[in-house]
Amino acid sequence: MDMQTTPAPLVADHRRRLILFFFLMTAMFMATLDNQIVSTALPTIVGEFGHLERFGWIGSAYLLALSASMPVYGKLGDLFGRKYVMMTAIAIFTVGSAVCGLAISMNTLIAARVLQGLGGGGILVSIFSVNADLFEPRERARYQSYSSLVLMASGAIGPVLGGTMSDLFGWRSIFLVNLPIGFIVLAGLAFMLPYRKPARKPKIDYAGALLLALTTTSIVLAADGTELFGSLLSPQCLGITAFGALCALAWVFVERRAPEPIVPMTLFRNPTFGLLLISSVTSGAVAIGMVNYFALFLQTTTGLSPSMAGLLFILLTGGIVCGSLSAGRLISMKGRYKPFAIASAACSTIAFATLAHVHAGTPIVFIGALMLLHGIGIGLAQQVPVIGVQNAAASRDVGAATGAVTLSRMGGASIAISIYGAIIAAKLGNIGVSIPGVANIEELTPKMMAALPDATRESVANTYASAFSPLFMTAAAICFLGLLTAISLKNVQLPGAAKKLDSQAAAHAAE
Repeated sequence: MDMQTTPAPLVADHRRRLILFFFLMTAMFMATLDNQIVSTALPTIVGEFGHLERFGWIGSAYLLALSASMPVYGKLGDLFGRKYVMMTAIAIFTVGSAVCGLAISMNTLIAARVLQGLGGGGILVSIFSVNADLFEPRERARYQSYSSLVLMASGAIGPVLGGTMSDLFGWRSIFLVNLPIGFIVLAGLAFMLPYRKPARKPKIDYAGALLLALTTTSIVLAADGTELFGSLLSPQCLGITAFGALCALAWVFVERRAPEPIVPMTLFRNPTFGLLLISSVTSGAVAIGMVNYFALFLQTTTGLSPSMAGLLFILLTGGIVCGSLSAGRLISMKGRYKPFAIASAACSTIAFATLAHVHAGTPIVFIGALMLLHGIGIGLAQQVPVIGVQNAAASRDVGAATGAVTLSRMGGASIAISIYGAIIAAKLGNIGVSIPGVANIEELTPKMMAALPDATRESVANTYASAFSPLFMTAAAICFLGLLTAISLKNVQLPGAAKKLDSQAAAHAAE
């Protein structure tokens, strides 16, 4: 069965639910903004602490801890109730922010980023799980579409805000600003979010949690192997991959016997759950994983300055927002999410297959239209995997299912970034020094490109365009896999709103 009987909303009063949703979105903004806001402050941090060779770890440490902790928090929410698990995650994140702001060395900062990530992972998973308690499935589709606005806002505002705050108040301010926000959100949840105690006795699967964390860490480290170890085929990277595979096998063995597994194997008996996990992986690969490569593509093949390339991203983010809000409202009205999963994958497949044939000198308007199409594609199915697995899972496993699908999206992004980087490196590595006046094509900045003679600049642009062609074809193949997965989904009807009197009575009892 794909439809489970859903308990009544945790809070009966609509106004109170909206206030709680605002607090949840504030917490999400804080956790997602953090990785964006740090990017523009990194040169300043390296200038103070030195250790340029470790600067990549400031971002990687956060992502590692975030990914490793996500499924664990989902399960803890199922076992102990989501209110205090989420408040703990926000408290850890806030303490981590304080330690980042007071860091005295690069090593201290990296360790504090791990602490922040352990809190951030809990925030991102708990938000979707608490939403499942606050809203019925159809209403939830509409509200979760608003969360995409928060994600887009953090992506758009983060780099600008990070640079501005670093200039005005110093880089430490970008971490310390989380302290008052964290305290306000904690106070709001403490007073306004009711505690729903789970009916079963908690039993923590320590072995499963550890093995899943080690597997996730291995995936992220191996995916980042080119930057961390110089090559995906280096002995260190291959060793980590083998270790991750062993941990994954051991995890499946442990989970099949655990009384309260981190991700119950029974979820995989429902084909909808497995298909939505694949859909989430492909979505992460082309939505999150492609962002930096779009920026590189625009600046190298079109000759646009970084600021003008940034303006083109408005089309991408605008498409995501339009697609997400439209899909959220239509899913809420019609109760079916499969058509949006199909339309999403189809839009992105067409966009990337066309981009693969774009050459230097292609009109900017045409490239902008393809970015808009891809943005609409991302938006149409952004909330589909979460809504789908929460509907497919029993109410006792909603947190675990949400954690698994959120983790799969991050995993898809990490692996895709590595694949895209390897394709670009291989294509540009074959060029050598065949372009007169260009010693190393990979070291060209947009300013240096603008200063080159017209003929040389055109050669560089064509070289990059030919390097991006296989990258975009790879992205199109990933989207096509997502399309086949979406077509294979059952056309599930989300349950409608419960009878109002029953719902209110149950909600008052829960409170």
